[in-house]
Parts: sequence; C-alpha cells; structure tokens
Amino acid sequence: MIQAIVRREKEKDVIDHLAKSGVNAYTKIDVFGRGRQKGLVAGTVRYEELPKVLILAVVKDSAVDLAIDSIKIAARTGNPGDGKIFVSPLTESETIRTGAADAG
Repeated sequence: MIQAIVRREKEKDVIDHLAKSGVNAYTKIDVFGRGRQKGLVAGTVRYEELPKVLILAVVKDSAVDLAIDSIKIAARTGNPGDGKIFVSPLTESETIRTGAADAG
C-alpha cells in the first residue's frame, strides 16, 4: 500500500500521473498536519498545521517503483512541504460486495 501526503494543489496532477502509470483505484482524504518544517510562517502569521491530501493506493509489488516515481514527479514543487510517501506491505484485502479475499 502506498500512502502519499501531498499539497492540495498537486492532488489532480498526482492522480493523473498515477492513472498514466496504471494505478486507477485510490482513496483520498483531506488531512491537516505538519512536517519537519513545523508549519509555515507568512508575514507575522504562523500556521502550525497545513492542509494536505492523503492518497492511498494498493498496487502490486511490481508496480510500486513506477507508482512512487509518478507521485514524486507530479507532487514536486522543489519547496519545503511537498509531502511524503510511505510504503507498507499489505497481506490481505477483501471485496465487500462479493466477499472475495485477495492475498497481498
């Protein structure tokens, strides 16, 4: 499973790039948080938490590197706060409608 936290303004680019790499199924969630930069200072205002989008995608092991590269290309601005990608093994999934179980 790939979990990518990206800037909101890069969400469509990331989803489009994932689709081009063969990843069409995903879940996205609006989230707030902060990374190493501990928020953002704009003038005299400090924002402790910033809005981001969390994109979750389950991909085959053979497609992980391509999916990660697609996310990095689409999400990168070159500025702090571009996001983070996490990869975790998934051992099983089950389709609710059919009850079919799939091994990771």
